[in-house]
Amino acid sequence: MHQNGKSYTVAQLGRLKDWGHHSFTHSALPLPVPGKGFVKDVLSLSAMEVSVNNVPAGAAIPFYHRHRANEELYVFLSGHGEMQVDGDMIAVTEGSAVRVAPKGKRAWRNTGEDALVFLVIQARAGSLAHGDISDGEIIPGEVVWGTLEG
Repeated sequence: MHQNGKSYTVAQLGRLKDWGHHSFTHSALPLPVPGKGFVKDVLSLSAMEVSVNNVPAGAAIPFYHRHRANEELYVFLSGHGEMQVDGDMIAVTEGSAVRVAPKGKRAWRNTGEDALVFLVIQARAGSLAHGDISDGEIIPGEVVWGTLEG
C-alpha cells in the first residue's frame, strides 16, 4: 500500500517479522546486507533517513561504521542483542533506545534466539531547532472522525 496526500505519504513496510526480507547493497561490500531496508525514498523523507532492520538469531553487522554529519537513534522493538559503540558494550532489548553521535564507531549483533528488530532514524547532528512542543500549534476547531472505507 502506498498513498500520498497533500501533506503526507503512507507506505506499508510490512510486519516486523517480515522486515528480514529487506536488503541493501553498499559498494564496499561484496554481497547485499540482508534484513535492512531504507525508507527515505518510499516516504519522500526530506530531513531524516529511517531504516527498518531485522537481524536473524546469531547474526551481526559485518563491519564497523560511523557517519560524517548524522547522528543515529536506534529503537529496539523486539529481540535481544548487543551494540558496540567506541568499544563500549551495550545490552539492547525491546524498549531500548540508543543515540550514537556521528563519529561513534558502531556495530551490533543479535545474541538472542529470535530476530533482533529495530528502527534506525538518522538526521544531521545539531540541526534540531526545537526539542519540545514549541514547533507545534493548536488549530481551532473540533476533531471530526469519519470511517475508513474498505
